[in-house]
Amino acid sequence: MLTVLAYLMVAVFMAAIMTNRLSALIALIVIPIAFAAMAGFTPQIPDMAIDGLKTIVPTAALMLFAILYFGLMIDVGLFDPLVRFVVRICHGDPVRVIVGSAILAMVVSLDGDGSTTYMICVTAMMPLHRRLGINPMILPAVTMLPNSILNIAPWGGPTVRVMSSLKLSPSDVFVPLAPTVFITCLAALGIAYYLGLTERRRLGLVDTVKGGSAQKAGSDELEDVPVRAVVDRPVWLQRFNLALTVSLMAVLVLDIMPLALLFMLALAIALTVNFPKVRDQRARIDAHSSNVMNVVSVIFAAGVFTGVLSGTGMTDALAKSVIYIIPDGGGRFLPLMTAFLSMPFTFFLSNDAFYFGVVPVLAKAAQSYGIGADVIARASLLGQPVHQLSPLVGALYVLIGLSKVELGAHQRFSLKWSVLLCAVMFVSAGITGAVPWF
Repeated sequence: MLTVLAYLMVAVFMAAIMTNRLSALIALIVIPIAFAAMAGFTPQIPDMAIDGLKTIVPTAALMLFAILYFGLMIDVGLFDPLVRFVVRICHGDPVRVIVGSAILAMVVSLDGDGSTTYMICVTAMMPLHRRLGINPMILPAVTMLPNSILNIAPWGGPTVRVMSSLKLSPSDVFVPLAPTVFITCLAALGIAYYLGLTERRRLGLVDTVKGGSAQKAGSDELEDVPVRAVVDRPVWLQRFNLALTVSLMAVLVLDIMPLALLFMLALAIALTVNFPKVRDQRARIDAHSSNVMNVVSVIFAAGVFTGVLSGTGMTDALAKSVIYIIPDGGGRFLPLMTAFLSMPFTFFLSNDAFYFGVVPVLAKAAQSYGIGADVIARASLLGQPVHQLSPLVGALYVLIGLSKVELGAHQRFSLKWSVLLCAVMFVSAGITGAVPWF
């Protein structure tokens, strides 16, 4: 009965989100509480919700201070040279702009943090996308897709979890997948190129540079896209901000302190140096308070969702149901099953629930068929392009908040491309031998 309610709750939740019947904030709070009450857990709901909120606090703190930090860096013009460079090479051509956005996301995603990637890429590229009139759903899509692939880097969240749960090393998990990652990144650029062609046809921007002059949205007109909200900084201060941000990224990759504390310290230093007067510091925080509230409030709501899901036992019920669907004699197909299951289960469950709850069970079952834990680990990572669309991914709310699109609309637009990338990963992992399917 609990398993049925769990699947029904997930179905109702996704239907409410994707049809825009409920906002993500309301759905994450109301739907799990309603189903927990239906399951007879009404007296325990407050404790479950509080337990979930406790687990989400570090993520919420990270998002809060990361948004403030990068918002401040945008205000002081740190990313202006990057935007001007991209504008200069794009010449107002939607194909170049969209592919350039994907390449930028691919490079920035190497830091392993989705929120950072979204904040840098969306804020840098949105003025250009808006000026050209490009479909607003495209920027969040081409930013998310490369990030979802590079999320399986050795320092990325899912890979760290699966290595910890199965006691494996990066050479066991990531190195065999490196060719697959490269091939899938090319596929992501191919998707960006296709989307660029559709926008070029729609906007009539074919051959934007012709005979030495640009047509329609001219490149000269785009050269001075305004992105700053604060007056020019002195050269030494620009260099300081760049050095601070580079140092922040380096320490982030080295993982020598909690990310939330890292961004707290960076924000404190950046505010103090750039705006010594307290009233100016308050003004900068106030300027970004709307974005912060939109993201952090939804993350806390996600804490209620995960807390109730875990506290009622629905998470365990969903995990156990996976084992029951494996047919007799189907053990040799476990790598393939794991890869396919990684798409819906990392969408409906948190990475922690999947990689610490489901994957170890699958790996143990695979051992009896002579299939190594490293194979199951690699297969479990192939659903990450779909996982990045999960409403349980905190960084997703940063992406849609900055892109100013609805969660359901983003999911509807991007899901087919995410599934396509998963298919590319499945095929390439099989061809390269990273995950032998049979």
